[in-house]
Amino acid sequence: MTTEISAAAALTHPAAVPLPVTAVTCLEDRAHVERTTTVRLAPGLQRLRFGPITALAVDRSLRAELHTAPGTEPSGAEPPGATVLDARLTRTWTPRAPGPPGPDDSALLHRIDELEKELRLAEPPIQRLEARLALLTQLCAELLTEIGEGTGHGEAEPVRWSRELDRVEAEQDAYAEQLRAARARSDELYRQLQEAVAARGAAEAQPPELLAHVELTVVAPHETAAELTVSHLTPCALWRPAYRAAFTGAALAGGAQDAPGSLRLESDAMVWQRTGEDWTDVRLTLSTARSALAAEPPRLHEDVLTLRELSSGERRTLDVELREEEISALGPDGPQAVTADLPGVDDGGEVRVLRAPATATVPGDGRGHRVPLSAFTVPAAAELASAPELSPLVTEVVAFRNPADHPLLAGPVDLVRGSGFTGRGELRFTAAGAPAELAFGSTDGYRVLRETSEVRGSTGLAGLGQRTVLTRTVRVHVSRLSAPDEQGEQRITLRERIPVSEVSAVEVRLRTQECRPAPDEADAEGVLRWELSLPPGGRRTVTLVYEISASAKVAGL
Repeated sequence: MTTEISAAAALTHPAAVPLPVTAVTCLEDRAHVERTTTVRLAPGLQRLRFGPITALAVDRSLRAELHTAPGTEPSGAEPPGATVLDARLTRTWTPRAPGPPGPDDSALLHRIDELEKELRLAEPPIQRLEARLALLTQLCAELLTEIGEGTGHGEAEPVRWSRELDRVEAEQDAYAEQLRAARARSDELYRQLQEAVAARGAAEAQPPELLAHVELTVVAPHETAAELTVSHLTPCALWRPAYRAAFTGAALAGGAQDAPGSLRLESDAMVWQRTGEDWTDVRLTLSTARSALAAEPPRLHEDVLTLRELSSGERRTLDVELREEEISALGPDGPQAVTADLPGVDDGGEVRVLRAPATATVPGDGRGHRVPLSAFTVPAAAELASAPELSPLVTEVVAFRNPADHPLLAGPVDLVRGSGFTGRGELRFTAAGAPAELAFGSTDGYRVLRETSEVRGSTGLAGLGQRTVLTRTVRVHVSRLSAPDEQGEQRITLRERIPVSEVSAVEVRLRTQECRPAPDEADAEGVLRWELSLPPGGRRTVTLVYEISASAKVAGL
């Protein structure tokens, strides 16, 4: 886009020139918008006006730069280019003119106007009918009073009184029916009005009443064509990662478990924005930077440390407690530190920047729009896994490694199998080359029952190395409920855990001889694994026995 600017516009308000959005960097809770256009400048001081743009633009973040367009420099030595002396945002409020909708308005707006008129016209008849019924009620009360007084004075007129009462009751019934019909019509009009308003809100974007323009004061030493770049921050925009996983492999129900399969993982960005303007064919960049966290320095508080001598009772006892610890392995080199409770996007504590491979269009309707980022296909294997301490269900888990050169951010995953969409799962933050797992739902062909028991005892003599021994027994019963035509065994991965001691006064020992069967694998975090093979209709029982031994000075177990 090229705009002609003359020197006569230096002291006047020039007409606004469109300034489209060309690039957007979407942050976690806001967006950095970049606009670019080409203008032809005349020599001297001049004022430029561009827009309209979103009124949500942050004034203090406004930046404007002019760059000489290539091929437009005069012959000889290159003189200084054009310079931006001042850049500011000006806002104008243009409310909608009162009155009925015009011919350019939508059919929904005309329908809403008609319903509002009918609703206003329906109110006066209801009020008149309510007033008439109130008068009839008062008339009936006065007639009953007259009947009582006449009867007391011996002036009885039963024929006239009966005729008057019948007339009043007939009029009450007639007006009550009219009032019911009028109220029913008013309620129906109100319902139709609410539906029309909701339909217009979902289908049409309201024209903004508050608009902003960018006003620049520019000085150019000579006539030239320059490229103008204007950038600013705007709220009401955010993004979150989303995925679609399609697994292709052998069916677990057929008995061919651990057969090689493939997983296609498509990474997308769900972008929402309601800035008052559409982003059409923009270069989209996604960032996990949190600029709001650096707005204020942390508050400093006094931390007073005091020293005191331990009492004799404290010297004789050692307080311990059980603590739940999350096991994390972000990369192939082993566990790494994880920042807990990250707000919004989980990026592993480091700012990540992703770029859309193609231009994207995001309407400013406040709805989520999916923007493709990347996709890859990786070998994967499925297994039936169960952790009875956490859940009695047996889940199909697909394991793979992240082959991309960038981490996968945490986000929801649409799960797809050969039969189609099977549900929605969650992908945790996964570093490049790190293993990851996706749960494709539970299976109804298994039942898991977990039982625990505990025995407390002691060894040694009091005062001479006496220790408290806590023996725990865990039994897990696994049953396979198979159809009559099922054949072949299926393998289930069962996981249980034992405590891990961090102090020398407490020891945890696995009684391998009493475990039936013995665990196939035990890691340093205390997680034990069994590989169980079950035929159709089969049942297995796993027994885990371990003991916790603590010296006499330990308290808290």
